[in-house]
Amino acid sequence: MMKRVIIDYSKLTINILNILIEKYPDGYDYSHIIKFKNSKAETISAVEVRTDDTIYLVKISSQLEKTMEDFLDDDTSFNSTNSDYF
Repeated sequence: MMKRVIIDYSKLTINILNILIEKYPDGYDYSHIIKFKNSKAETISAVEVRTDDTIYLVKISSQLEKTMEDFLDDDTSFNSTNSDYF
């Protein structure tokens, strides 16, 4: 059974960001978006990214789109708040 993880753009690792960009090279559209309610009954929109053992639901935000664009422009500009992933 695969783990399921909800992740915000600020917690993306380079590995997950690479998979996200590989899966959605031209960006994502409405058909890729998964909507669900969190424990606070808030509606969350996310896109799915899978690794061998985990299904990540990456929360959609304008900052996620900017992070993807910046990473494509120059992968050295990617800045995560959690440097443990590198």
